[in-house]
Amino acid sequence: MGHSQARAARPKPGAARHARREEEEAEKRGDVGRPGVGAEEETRRRVPRGPAMDTFFLSHGSPTLSIDESIPARHFFKSWIPARVAGDSPPRAILVVSGHWETATPAVNVIRGSNDTIHDFYGFPKPMYQLKYPAPGAPDLAQRTKELLEQAGFGPVKEDHSRGLDHGAWVPLMLMYPDANIPVCQLSVQTDRDGTYHYNLGKALAPLREEGVLILGSGSATHNLRKMGPPDAAVPQWAAEFDAWLKDALLNRRYEDVNRYEEKAPHGKVAHPWPDHFYPLHVALGAAGESAKAEQIHQSWTNATLSYASYRFTTSN
Repeated sequence: MGHSQARAARPKPGAARHARREEEEAEKRGDVGRPGVGAEEETRRRVPRGPAMDTFFLSHGSPTLSIDESIPARHFFKSWIPARVAGDSPPRAILVVSGHWETATPAVNVIRGSNDTIHDFYGFPKPMYQLKYPAPGAPDLAQRTKELLEQAGFGPVKEDHSRGLDHGAWVPLMLMYPDANIPVCQLSVQTDRDGTYHYNLGKALAPLREEGVLILGSGSATHNLRKMGPPDAAVPQWAAEFDAWLKDALLNRRYEDVNRYEEKAPHGKVAHPWPDHFYPLHVALGAAGESAKAEQIHQSWTNATLSYASYRFTTSN
């Protein structure tokens, strides 16, 4: 190195102090790493912290919700942003637990780029198969979800790098967030486990609420497709009684009863012959914490037995 090069490389007086001051400010903002801090911890430090977001269970009902203006719940979902149901600020990302993704162990979809739109229904009007919801993937959220679950003993959590959004996710989201500009990640359910397992799984995800993540459980308050009727048919007694029991149990914080619904609820096995569409509720409820307060934010029916009852879970500080 020449003399002039050495002089140029020599720090200016006070430069070290100035550099350290910039580093300290950057650390406060969460912009840079510190020696000894792992990549996962560094990611958490960068994530903005704020008021904890509420969690939600949404009954998405029939896929025709995507096009049928006569379904009352469609208008509820479309009012999501104007009514500020989830608050004044849009979420940083959305984690959807859908009843249409079942796996033996938890799985997340790790998508870089736009999510594909999965048309996982059959025999419906052709326009429904032309609908697209190209929301960005949320690979960082997928990895954070995996990390939280494995730390809590729910591993191994599998990564799916090709699966897009099933209709349990994109149908309500296209009405709630029509611009499709919020990153979305999906988490699967395990139908060979029980409600308590999914409630505890949700508890492991609670930190996400302070990281700007909206946790949505998407299923149905009642889901027995074999007992569906015409669109305007009367609600049978078994469906009405289960739906009323669920509302009463949630609003009165009998969460253990909800976890053990098959033995505690009237007509539990009739309302849910298979638990895939009910476990998303347990995850959303668990993610809000044991002191969570439940609020019913929508109630309607179609086809006699499809309840669109939907709930907000607010954490009590």
